Amino acid sequence: MHFNLADIFESLVDAVPDNVALVSHPHRLTYRQLDERSNQVAHALAARGVKAGDHVGLFLYNGAEFIEAMLACFKLRAVPININYRYVEDELAYLIDNADLVAIFHQRELEPRVLNVRDKAKTLKHLIVVEDGSPVVASPAIPWAALVEGQPTTRGFEPRSPDDLYVIYTGGTTGMPRGVMWRHEDVFFAGLQGGNPGGPALESADEVARLAPDRDLPMVILPAAPFIHGAAQWAAWIAIMTGGKVVLSPGKSFDPRHAVSLVEAEEVQVLNLVGDAMARPLTAAIREAARELPSLMVISSAGAILSQSVKAGLAELCPNTMVLNSFGASETGHQGTIYPGMDAPGKLTFYMDESNTVLDDEGRPLAPGSGVIGRLARSGHIPVGYYKDPVKTAATFLQIDGKRWVVPGDLATIEEDGRISVFGRGAVCINSGGEKVFPEEVEEALKAHPDIVDAVVVGVPDERWGQRVAAIVQCKPGASLSLADVDAHCRTKIAGYKVPREARFVSQISRHPSGKPDYRWAKDVATGQLEA
Repeated sequence: MHFNLADIFESLVDAVPDNVALVSHPHRLTYRQLDERSNQVAHALAARGVKAGDHVGLFLYNGAEFIEAMLACFKLRAVPININYRYVEDELAYLIDNADLVAIFHQRELEPRVLNVRDKAKTLKHLIVVEDGSPVVASPAIPWAALVEGQPTTRGFEPRSPDDLYVIYTGGTTGMPRGVMWRHEDVFFAGLQGGNPGGPALESADEVARLAPDRDLPMVILPAAPFIHGAAQWAAWIAIMTGGKVVLSPGKSFDPRHAVSLVEAEEVQVLNLVGDAMARPLTAAIREAARELPSLMVISSAGAILSQSVKAGLAELCPNTMVLNSFGASETGHQGTIYPGMDAPGKLTFYMDESNTVLDDEGRPLAPGSGVIGRLARSGHIPVGYYKDPVKTAATFLQIDGKRWVVPGDLATIEEDGRISVFGRGAVCINSGGEKVFPEEVEEALKAHPDIVDAVVVGVPDERWGQRVAAIVQCKPGASLSLADVDAHCRTKIAGYKVPREARFVSQISRHPSGKPDYRWAKDVATGQLEA
């Protein structure tokens, strides 16, 4: 059997058909039921002309339908495309065109946006609507129930390949979204932990189903982040790779109280978040519930870093739970983890495997302990490139001495013991008087203040220094801080040249739906183009 996600899923269905695969109110589906439902969706799409290689948009909130539609696409060798459900019409129209979508699954609530841009879409042929309690309007969209009505629950699809594509559209922190093209086999190893979380990667796709019936502890994972974020999708697939259970909190917003209740009710072992924006309200909800959540083994953040103060708060409330920062990107998969006790002041230092290194300006790996800052790079199982963007592909996916590397732009250094310290994306690095200031380091210092809930740091033009450090700060309700307060606090955490020279205080920090900082918004606030 190939390392193809649809093939592997079907082998798991045959091996553990009665294991619970997915919990997403009102659905509670076994592997057999999830297979049958996704088969129906696949047959329905095929009947409407969707074929291998076609791109199908998922303009959906977290829920059973997202998983079923994704599986259906993989079964057909079609390509599901994640669409940020907060996109306005211009952004949606851009992505439909850039991704060459032939069909879109969308929430009823999002239907007006879809209808307003569909006439501009050259390739778009089919709209499928998922009911969510929003008012029903007359539209050409096919309701989900009508789509699958009468369709067979059996398989009967053409042979698949490990070269079939899995595409993640990522906006990162700057620029228009781009589609990162992964082969199924590569994402299996780089994003899904080789089918064996916490252990060595499996050598054969057949081992996934062979091991599943005998696992003492199939994984139970709650991806709390939206599926528009690649890490959330991969967390769900990691649970499936063990014959385990994916638990979802359906809807468009993170509900921390509901997440806590799901952890208790479903005995969730792993809870995946994106940074402090999700972890702070979760901490408050756990404290309010006044329970330790004994099933919870790991709380992990990917896509944004948990600050020290937030990690400490979670560890205090859940003393038997590991609180981890994970590092990776849509272009690299999972790269490394900061385990408890590894934190170093002023640094984000990760354990990474031998596929990761730091390259100098000539593309040569830096020697451990050199202290030189270079570009973080990964080889081995990496993506094909960006969809329809040969220029950006050539700049990010490099061929050096016969070896392919992906170099997304993170600046890093390799420590003497081989661990890698990451400073952040060069695109948002601040150059102040020739000194490099990494926003993430200053943000970490700011968020260590007891009255600061969230912060984003950017560089703004300065006649003398080229750029100066500016902070956008969200305080706790009822708290009030001044620039002098920020200055005094930061000088106890970071060097003076990194300390913000100005601060704007806002009621709410704007972040992307993935939880990543919205640096474009922050710069507009810092430069006065937007009201604070």
